[in-house]
Amino acid sequence: MNMVLSEWKIAIVFAAALIMIMGPTRSTLHSPPPVAAKSSSCAAPEYRSFDFWVGDWDAFDVENPNKKVAHNRVDRILDGCVLLEDYQSAEGEHGQSFTIYDASRKVWHQTWVTNQGALLVIEGNMHASDMVLGGTDLTADGKKRYVRGTWIPASGGVREVAVTSTDGGKTWKPWFDLMFRPAATSGQPPGR
Repeated sequence: MNMVLSEWKIAIVFAAALIMIMGPTRSTLHSPPPVAAKSSSCAAPEYRSFDFWVGDWDAFDVENPNKKVAHNRVDRILDGCVLLEDYQSAEGEHGQSFTIYDASRKVWHQTWVTNQGALLVIEGNMHASDMVLGGTDLTADGKKRYVRGTWIPASGGVREVAVTSTDGGKTWKPWFDLMFRPAATSGQPPGR
């Protein structure tokens, strides 16, 4: 009996040594990391300069101010570091954008995608109280097109004006001119 007990002690010591050598078990390797405290990395005033666009909006063409052309919702996400836009036009276009202040480059960046396969990447900064973002994309026939959007805080809403140029920025043509007003069904104040 003492022989059996001694063999068990040796086996237990061997198993303990093996565990110490091999490191953590599979279950501890895949355990979730501890929950981190909320990040304050996006608390600087620069990250709040585009907050005037946050809200639940109905969009109207400036030239036909009584006809609703879209619904647009802009929310702060990812601990306030990113603006998520969800745009749904009356014609069925559905687009979303992610907009973030890139502190390392001191520039605002937006990536816009749609259910029609469109992609637009624009960047820029605040100019006085307006946000101005620009970039390039390709026309249907493959020509480089410059795009510039300006978001302007307006009484009770936000105006977004977009222009394009296919001659390197020498001349600009209107693309769209929208007025965002608080959505009729919202109940949420803009810039929340």
